[in-house]
Amino acid sequence: MDSVQVAKIATRMAISSREEEHKLRDEFGALGANTAAVDIGGNINNSIQKILERTLVASKRCGLIREEHIHEGAVIGACRDAIMQVANRANGQNVGGKIGIAVSGEHLSVCIFLSIGLLHLNEIVIGIGHRAITK
Repeated sequence: MDSVQVAKIATRMAISSREEEHKLRDEFGALGANTAAVDIGGNINNSIQKILERTLVASKRCGLIREEHIHEGAVIGACRDAIMQVANRANGQNVGGKIGIAVSGEHLSVCIFLSIGLLHLNEIVIGIGHRAITK
């Protein structure tokens, strides 16, 4: 599986509902991709550390990465890239959404899908990061 396919899988996990998530995990697992997803929310400026932590914990809990410096750094780096893509649009706003994580072979992708609350209007933003890891 190449990096584009892994990024698409991470995106699909990020935009899935809780009900779809479990079915998708099995479907993508059969294709050779391990996945995880985690809900996030709150003020984006105050939530960056929590987003990074939740992404790392979900990656470890679901067996996507090994508990070693290189793998943990790859998850944090990809997550930070995704955050930087959404942070400008969400700056100072309350957000709610989901993080999708996918790993296949040497490819790791983290996708952040957010709804930004503006009164009764919801702005949507998405960001994605990729890293290469050793097997």
